[in-house]
Amino acid sequence: MPSSPHQGDTSPRQRRKESRPQELLDAALALFAEKGYTATRAEEVARRAGVSKGTLYLYYPSKEELFKAVVRQNLGSLIAEGEELAGQFEGSTSELLAELLLTWWQRIGNTPAAGIHKIVLAEVRNFPELAQFYTDEVIVPADRLFSGAVQRGVDRGEFRPMPPHQVAHALMAPLIFMALHRHSFGACPVHGGVEVDAALMLRTHLDLVLRGLEVRVEHRQ
Repeated sequence: MPSSPHQGDTSPRQRRKESRPQELLDAALALFAEKGYTATRAEEVARRAGVSKGTLYLYYPSKEELFKAVVRQNLGSLIAEGEELAGQFEGSTSELLAELLLTWWQRIGNTPAAGIHKIVLAEVRNFPELAQFYTDEVIVPADRLFSGAVQRGVDRGEFRPMPPHQVAHALMAPLIFMALHRHSFGACPVHGGVEVDAALMLRTHLDLVLRGLEVRVEHRQ
């Protein structure tokens, strides 16, 4: 039976169509990080992605939906991966927390996606619906992931009994700080400041927190 003209189409035009949503999300992320949510216009995103404004709206009907898609792809998907990893992880809880934090830095903190945190903290107060969306899609799942990991350590006798949600916030705070730094002072050619080695800072933070969490020798006896 002869195939349909569109069946198995691998032409450059077809490949471009299939990659278009990703191109739009990449363009949107770059512009949101550069200009903020309010100042970014849909036509700018479309122009940077090389498509018409109408084409943009075929995929994402509004700027709000576009921003939500950017958040889901960059933050939501990584948190979901982290939850899957935590559910299958066979090593120590200290190793699990290190894996979660350092993976976040590699996939988010050290990429343009770090700018999402600055956008949210700077502008979400003026957009209650986006505030609720971000809470539901990022804050609550991230807290569940990290507090669950802490509780795992307590349950296994690796960590001292500590309030898991508060420990989770303490673990995540430097991640947010480094993201904000990358898109503020880290993006400015200033002189005389203290150079921040993000990877070293995170490893130092992990060492401090984990030493504080781990069951002490006298408690094991």
